[in-house]
Amino acid sequence: MTGQRRLLTLTEIAIMAAIGVLLSTFVKIQGLWPQGGSISLVMLPIALVAFRRGWAAGAVCGLLVGLINWMVEPFVVHPVQVVLDYPLAFAALGLSGVFALNRDMPRGKQVMRAILGLILAGGLRLLSHFISGVVWFGQYAPKGMNVALYSFLYNISYILPDVIIAAVLMTILITQAPQLVMKQR
Repeated sequence: MTGQRRLLTLTEIAIMAAIGVLLSTFVKIQGLWPQGGSISLVMLPIALVAFRRGWAAGAVCGLLVGLINWMVEPFVVHPVQVVLDYPLAFAALGLSGVFALNRDMPRGKQVMRAILGLILAGGLRLLSHFISGVVWFGQYAPKGMNVALYSFLYNISYILPDVIIAAVLMTILITQAPQLVMKQR
């Protein structure tokens, strides 16, 4: 990677991480999840970096978003919980770039790969929050309810809408402004 290209990639990561933090802090539906969680547009800027610059750049962008979110709105019960719920969960969103998009692919294939990438990323984020929920938030499960089921239902209730919203918006971007999404050479 040339110096100019590396600088451009780092600049995109920084800008998209800032946008991700703003979206997850100010443009969200919250209040339904007493132990944290919200529906937001945070996946979109992280996935954009991942599709444009690759999964590693996406993971770095997500890691930054997670660390800044932890500093801005911390919900801490244990150091390992912090790692699972903040940097690891958001870095996982960058793995959407594993499903690389190519300018030469038909639009339908680009959309399908983007959606698959978002589902993978959302699933990995869910796994991270799920483990945290089982280990550190199980006491909030209703009496008699399986802790694993509680953690799954709690976390899927905001992650699934995030994935759906990101998939719809990414589909619009791919079809209407593909230059914003496609891998940069």
